[in-house]
Amino acid sequence: MKNELIERTKRFGIDRWHFCFKVPKSREYNAFVNQLIRSSSSVGANYRASQRAKSTADFINKLKIVEEEVDESVYWLEIFEEVLSGNPEEISNLQKEERELLAITVASINTAKRNSNK
Repeated sequence: MKNELIERTKRFGIDRWHFCFKVPKSREYNAFVNQLIRSSSSVGANYRASQRAKSTADFINKLKIVEEEVDESVYWLEIFEEVLSGNPEEISNLQKEERELLAITVASINTAKRNSNK
């Protein structure tokens, strides 16, 4: 599960950058793009930080931050879906991928909690 989360997290950031480059350039869209870039960049940085955690509790806390940021990124994509008539299929695929990443992150937190209670 850990390796899958690492791969998904890397792909998460890369896919967001590709998506953002395709978004039409205007003041209105730039605000959304910046939020999306910020949240996807933070996911990667905080996930890497979780890998350096000194304790299970620290690992869980850092993964919870990742979970919140993935959730925020899903929110920004939902706004894109409402505002952007561009490529709804791509937005839908990104949302699906993020929800899967969110589910894996939650499963990792729960696994770490169970293992720390043994």
